[in-house]
Amino acid sequence: MTKSTHADATREKLVVCVRLKPLLDLEEGPLEVLRPVDEKLVVLLPKNVANLQKKDFATRSANRKKDAERRYAFDLVVGATVGNRSLYERTLAKAISDIQSGYNVTVFAYGATGSGKTHTMIGTSTEPGLIPLAVEDMFSCIRKDTQHGWEVACSFLEVYNESIYDLTRHTSEPLELREGPHNEPIVAGLCHHKVSSVDTVQRILHRGNAHRKTEATEANQTSSRSHAVFEMTVKRGKKNQFSKSVTCGKLTMVDLAGAERAKDTQNGGKQLRDGASINNSLLALANCINALGKKGDLHVPFRNSKLTRLLKDALCGNSKTLMIANVSSSLFQYDHTVNTLKYADRAKEIKTKVIPTVDVVRLHITEYRRLIAQLQAENRVLREENGELRAKMLHSSIHSVPVE
Repeated sequence: MTKSTHADATREKLVVCVRLKPLLDLEEGPLEVLRPVDEKLVVLLPKNVANLQKKDFATRSANRKKDAERRYAFDLVVGATVGNRSLYERTLAKAISDIQSGYNVTVFAYGATGSGKTHTMIGTSTEPGLIPLAVEDMFSCIRKDTQHGWEVACSFLEVYNESIYDLTRHTSEPLELREGPHNEPIVAGLCHHKVSSVDTVQRILHRGNAHRKTEATEANQTSSRSHAVFEMTVKRGKKNQFSKSVTCGKLTMVDLAGAERAKDTQNGGKQLRDGASINNSLLALANCINALGKKGDLHVPFRNSKLTRLLKDALCGNSKTLMIANVSSSLFQYDHTVNTLKYADRAKEIKTKVIPTVDVVRLHITEYRRLIAQLQAENRVLREENGELRAKMLHSSIHSVPVE
């Protein structure tokens, strides 16, 4: 097999979408601190906005910078009333054709615990998330294409306490993370399941989510305690007589565990250690985003976490990347919202190098044998025709000689 790509790579900016979650009853208050202005802009009010009207003019003037509202501009801002289907059509739907053309696409949901990341990525039976919608769209396009052969494979893993586990197995030992020949991350021993229908992928997702580590905390009753990575590889090939050219695209969907504070979750013991591990990996991711968002040739600490090693291609390699920042407009989640918006704002400056992947696959030995037999048969026919033609020419030349 030989791999070929286009000589000129395309530089693309990381796309950032901010999604506001609906407020729960316990989060509702007299004031929402985050307000979408339009589809590109959000306004974050100061934390003490409820007390501003009670301050005199001199006090407000002295704290003008602290009391000022902040404005953030992103590629897309969606409010709490926007469903998963609408979000998908405005973000990921247009990338399905890119995947079929050999491009890599990565989507990761970032935000605090309870901000709606898993709902965005996985969804429910009545409101499927981005992963089921993308899978459904992909197979719909495949069914309509009768000119190519298709091969689709899926994998599903989690990163828990800096160990990688295969979510498609009932029991999984920690898997080793290695680097491939092109410095791409490879998880040794991870199962890649060939799939041919939406139902098969749905079963893989259901089984993986059932195996994923979740626990109830004070901040979230179904808190994910691990980062989940779903990957779907799509190969499209059209055969000619001697080889076939295969485009190989990949969709990577990452549901990150949420950042949390011990005072909010009231965790202790094992849950407290899990929370610390989650925060450490998210801090490593934030440090990578900060380094990549700054101008200049700075060191990017990808090796500080298994999570950042897995996301290296998504952040600075060969991938079209979408970041969905899940936030809450509740005053009780103010600090988490500020942190999420800050990292999302920095991620806007990241650029990736996008190259479609095309593999030229040599035919199998049995196919070569078939071709050789076909060519030999054609050669015999041509030899027989050639012999007959020579005999006719010789016969005609004998009869054309004049008699003296």
